Amino acid sequence: MDSDYLDKDLPLKEDIRLLGRLLGDTVREQEGPEVYHLIERIRQRSVRFRRAQDAGAGEALRTLLADLSPGQAILVVRAFSYFSQLANLAEDQHHIRRSRAHRMDHTPSRPSSLDHALERAAAAGLDAERLRAFFAGALIRPVLTAHPTEVQRKSILNAQMVIARLLDERDRGVCTPREAELRDEHLQRQVLLLWQTRMLRPERPAVADEVSSALSTFDRTFLREVPALYADLEDRLGRDPAWGDTELPPFFRVASWIGGDRDGNPFVTAEVLRQTLRTQSRAILGHLLRETRALAEELSLSLQVSKATPELLDLAGRSPDQAPRHADEAYRRALSLIFERLSATHRMDAAAEPAGSQEPYASPAQLLADLDILDRSLRAHGGRHLARGRLRELRRAVSVFGFHLAPLDLRQSSDVHARVVAELLEAVRPGTGYLGLGEAERVALLASELESPRPLASPYLAYGEETRGELALFQAAAEAQRQLGPEAVPSCIVSHTEGVSDLLEAAVMLREAGILRPAEGRLDIHLIPLFETIEDLQRCGGILDELLALPLYRRLLEDRGGVQEVMLGYSDSNKDGGFITSRWELYKAETRLVEVASRHQVRLRLFHGRGGSVGRGGGPSYEAILAQPPGAVQGQIRLTEQGEVIAAKYGHPAVGRRNLEVLVAATLEASLPDADGAGPDPRFPEAMDELSAEACRAYRDLVYGTEGFERFFWESTPIAEIARLNIGSRPAARKASRAITDLRAIPWVFSWSQCRVMLPGWYGFGAAVGAFEREHGEAGLALLREMHARWPTFRSLLSSMDMVLAKVDLGIASRYAGLVGDTALRDRIFGRLRAECEASIAALKAITGQRELLEDNPTLRRSIQHRFPYLDPLNHLQVELMRRYRAGDRADATVRSILLTINGIAAGLRNSG
Repeated sequence: MDSDYLDKDLPLKEDIRLLGRLLGDTVREQEGPEVYHLIERIRQRSVRFRRAQDAGAGEALRTLLADLSPGQAILVVRAFSYFSQLANLAEDQHHIRRSRAHRMDHTPSRPSSLDHALERAAAAGLDAERLRAFFAGALIRPVLTAHPTEVQRKSILNAQMVIARLLDERDRGVCTPREAELRDEHLQRQVLLLWQTRMLRPERPAVADEVSSALSTFDRTFLREVPALYADLEDRLGRDPAWGDTELPPFFRVASWIGGDRDGNPFVTAEVLRQTLRTQSRAILGHLLRETRALAEELSLSLQVSKATPELLDLAGRSPDQAPRHADEAYRRALSLIFERLSATHRMDAAAEPAGSQEPYASPAQLLADLDILDRSLRAHGGRHLARGRLRELRRAVSVFGFHLAPLDLRQSSDVHARVVAELLEAVRPGTGYLGLGEAERVALLASELESPRPLASPYLAYGEETRGELALFQAAAEAQRQLGPEAVPSCIVSHTEGVSDLLEAAVMLREAGILRPAEGRLDIHLIPLFETIEDLQRCGGILDELLALPLYRRLLEDRGGVQEVMLGYSDSNKDGGFITSRWELYKAETRLVEVASRHQVRLRLFHGRGGSVGRGGGPSYEAILAQPPGAVQGQIRLTEQGEVIAAKYGHPAVGRRNLEVLVAATLEASLPDADGAGPDPRFPEAMDELSAEACRAYRDLVYGTEGFERFFWESTPIAEIARLNIGSRPAARKASRAITDLRAIPWVFSWSQCRVMLPGWYGFGAAVGAFEREHGEAGLALLREMHARWPTFRSLLSSMDMVLAKVDLGIASRYAGLVGDTALRDRIFGRLRAECEASIAALKAITGQRELLEDNPTLRRSIQHRFPYLDPLNHLQVELMRRYRAGDRADATVRSILLTINGIAAGLRNSG
């Protein structure tokens, strides 16, 4: 590493040292010098063990941790957890620092930036007219989901954001010694605030708590940065005179599953859906009210020195503000009218009787029309620069967030829909025996039912609890669409789609709620299949082909603009067939879906159900989007943002803005004419078929074919503690079972991350490459190297594996394996894990040419070097605490300590769930 790079890294080291010192001072002041020195001894031994692989230091560390009392354990866990969080903040600030330095130096645009994407678009021949057409048909929608891996409290995140702001202020300007002293004192206060704040929730979070957590991300980032992103992109496009002042359509929105995703979550009910939508609506209306009031304070223009259009004067004339002192301030008076109408809308949303003489806005479009009057008047009378300020951001906020804030998707498992439809049919046609019918019979029956004008459900019949709950939820969704517009609840996702009947069952329920009206050919929601397992991915093309061949469905699809959305699940396919096979079957599934949609002349939109970890589809979004097969993006993409990734990617406004830009840049680049090309060299998919088959065999042989593996998993990972303790609102398993097949993919991956094995992100690769080399010799390895050099899909796959293998620590993992009671079982399975990990690392290096993991990603390598010595003690202590807990120590201090280690390790790894 050259000295220039080291010099660039110095500010990061200084920030980490500063925050570490402040945390140490806080611990010493609050807990006393004895605790401080204990933590220091643990830190020093951990650093020595990590950096020098000193076996003596490792044994001394384990002995020291094993001797901790319950009270000491909590203090140690909190200290190292907070250091990991503070190190994360320092790294985020360093990314912001380096990004600003890059822009200030006017260096060439970097991949994943908007400038780079627009340069590529220009090189591909996209002029202003073609760019307008692209954005007119584009849709980019990250979707926030709530999962157990997001365990940090809002109070903690708020304090972290203040620390991040103070670090940013240290970078941005020269200050007097007194100002620097006051700023550092403010930092010290925030660290103290963190230390004295409870890290954990006292009870399992409710869905409302998860909604609140998501809203805090809107407050911190999305409400400001999404409008700013539009403005920045418009300004960049506006450098071309042919673009002019053209405004972009609202192609980019942030959506949510929280409060609408009831697959495996019995706590999402019709009332929870209503409450979520009310909470979201109040949040955005409150924001719009604050911005309108602030804009009124800004626009002090007087008719004595400026002019206004007749329509603006008409707005002002209808204003409730008739004070003589404002008589000549037409813009303020107009905004007073807008504010009062918004207030009436807000009161109406709160289920209170509207007060005052102003009518509430019936829709966001009405509000936007009034704001557009201000915009046109300003631009017509020398106020263009004023129109481009707060008014521009307010207008964009209305067009993007509406009165609903975030589109809320519905999701439920197909087996639930099947049971509900079976009960409804049995009530009106006794003896139907719907669940016993074959797929073709189900499709014929459901298609006939959808053509029928009579309702299937009756308020005069008694149904079971599940059926009543599902019908009520769809009715709540219909109410929300009527009150807030169809965009408030735009999608109905059917999990575990295995046939066309699964979609038609959901369609029947949508018809019962009035969201689908077959006689009118109207469908007010996107009906989306979710293909999850390896088998489902292999069959999805045929299922979509059959679905699109149904005349009734095609009529309904035309009402949706001829767009068919399909969701692909990364998590369950990985748990089903392993990392390599999951990624390859996803790629092939996309290729098949593109072909089917093209043949039926419908537009395909893919929705990627990615998690935070590599094992669940995580990793850099830019590379992942560019690695999609030809024709799979076409300007439209949706993807989930899950778990701790939400805070990591969007918790800080500047970091969030950068990640939003990445999504836009990648989608534009992946949609360019030259991006589709002719596809990869035919030899590459053939090689991937071979690799996938062998990797899947190795993975399934271990996970599903090895006697005792299930026991090894439950005893060597924290899955039992994750399942029992209050981490998320959703149960860890779909059934009360220890079977891996019944376990949700999220805790499956999360557990392997906690014990530093990361199995779902690499297992099977070493076996696959070894078999490939044995079959093809040196020519086989040469082909794999060529694939890495020339094929973005393969390169992205290896890049993701490089990242996850760098986080594997078999030394720490062996301590978790030590929790397995059967010594022979432990040695047999852990020996296989070790051998396959070593083979996978060797194969990765042989193909990429790297001497060390992350050789091509020095930023992440540096991050691991900085953080892991402070993460390791949490793992060692977690093992000790789990040992005590499983031996019967159920004391509150032990339970709290385990939860704290889960929290701290997840925060330190950053993409573990």
